[in-house]
Amino acid sequence: MPVLRKHYADFDELLKVLHREKTERPVLFEIFFDKEYYEFFADRSFAGIRHNSLEELELVVQAFYNAGYVYASIYGSEFGFPRQAQEHLKSISLNEGSVIHDWDSFNSYQWMDPDRCDYSKLQAIEGKLPDNMKIVVMGPGGVLENVMALVGYDNMCYMLYENPELLQAVFDRVGSSTLRYYEKSLQYPSVGAIISNDDWGFNTQTFLSTEDLRKYVFPWHKKIAEAAHRAGKPAILHSCGNMNKVFDDIIDDMKYDGKHSYEDNIFSVEKSIEKWGGRIAILGGLDLNFFINACLDEVKKRAKKLADIGVNKGGYALGSGNSLCYYIPREKALAMIDIAINYS
Repeated sequence: MPVLRKHYADFDELLKVLHREKTERPVLFEIFFDKEYYEFFADRSFAGIRHNSLEELELVVQAFYNAGYVYASIYGSEFGFPRQAQEHLKSISLNEGSVIHDWDSFNSYQWMDPDRCDYSKLQAIEGKLPDNMKIVVMGPGGVLENVMALVGYDNMCYMLYENPELLQAVFDRVGSSTLRYYEKSLQYPSVGAIISNDDWGFNTQTFLSTEDLRKYVFPWHKKIAEAAHRAGKPAILHSCGNMNKVFDDIIDDMKYDGKHSYEDNIFSVEKSIEKWGGRIAILGGLDLNFFINACLDEVKKRAKKLADIGVNKGGYALGSGNSLCYYIPREKALAMIDIAINYS
């Protein structure tokens, strides 16, 4: 059975976290759930539901609401960057499926126009959100992720030296289109914030050098965060990988309000709170490996300590290090959620 809510879903509680203020009770945060968790919490199957439809959005909202969250994260429209189908295994190649290799393939690529996409579900859901719940719009991948998908990681590295003009053109087209997608989504009152989801690195370093990130990637993220702030709404960055060398850029240049995704083998959420918590909201952080390998009591103990930080210090929302993946044992995920819902 899904978790039954015991609290009013007040999006203002997440706003307090993003403003680094204390909250009366722990606030939960995930970028998304895997299909199995959506269906479990909503007590309903996705079978027969069209992707990106209002019905799908309603299921996602119900799942987040039942699980104790004050928002639901969804895509604003069908906008994206189509490419060749990739084989869906437990991991993926960063080179498979690339479609842009030269100027001819860049010019012939069928770029989607975000202004011609359908965002109407963001209006249709407005009267159906329970309590003071809001939508948090995430992107169809991020700026760097989509460039890597379109050109391939190895090819991107070669382009840095062999054809930087083409690489800049790809980044500018992806960045400007992604920015416009967020600008369109931010117009709707149902949207309370955005998540700019863009993985930037490995466990040990970023995919590109710090200098190249600042040249090609970060300017577009700065514009995305500025667009959210112009609309009077927060901007959250979800990015996996070792961010230690660029965290100051995230805070001082891009001016994101919150950062999500943490791994113990890179830099634990507790260390991140200690180092950066006074300057940016820290979201999630219960490492996925910890979720799987720790016993239930250890999960409860660590989740409780993190929940205490959010209540007593402020600027922290409780959640996993990445997302509620299908392989996280359900009793452990529910134990984390229960700590927030029944906090004392």
